[in-house]
Amino acid sequence: MKGDLIHVIADCPASHVPMGTPVQLPAGTQAMVVQELGGSMTLNVNGNMVSVSGENFPALGLAQPELHSDMCADDPLDEAQVTTVLKTCFDPEIPVNIFDLGLIYDIHVVDLDEGGYGVDIIMTLTAAGCGMGPFIVDDVRYKLKQLPQVKEVDIELVFEPEWNKHMMSDAAQLELGMF
Repeated sequence: MKGDLIHVIADCPASHVPMGTPVQLPAGTQAMVVQELGGSMTLNVNGNMVSVSGENFPALGLAQPELHSDMCADDPLDEAQVTTVLKTCFDPEIPVNIFDLGLIYDIHVVDLDEGGYGVDIIMTLTAAGCGMGPFIVDDVRYKLKQLPQVKEVDIELVFEPEWNKHMMSDAAQLELGMF
């Protein structure tokens, strides 16, 4: 899909990369795919990069990605399943998922009294001033809430300890040439 041209068929919400400011792509806009990872897409629109979440793919004439269709609400939920979901979340500028980037500091899965599960995440960003922070946090929340067992998601964004390249997995460091 990288390098393909997309024709926006309906007004489409997006986020300007790297500032994170919301933008609206009007119907009829033409864009080139820069990256498609984890059910979201980074596009080049007239020399500007924007990120579109999977829930808005229908405005691009694409099917909304199916998330977690293999799970049901009665299934138990554990940290490994949450980790799998987090590995589908990407910074629109970086082709490595946020888990392998080392942005996830803590995961707690909590049984809720009313049934289902809550997921508590403590995470950071590669830089405190990262404009894409709200987009990334919203992507994490959206994807976790697509798990049929998840009723609540709480994300705490922290900046201590400060992220550094040594928090990345070896595979992420190799992918980015930062070993």
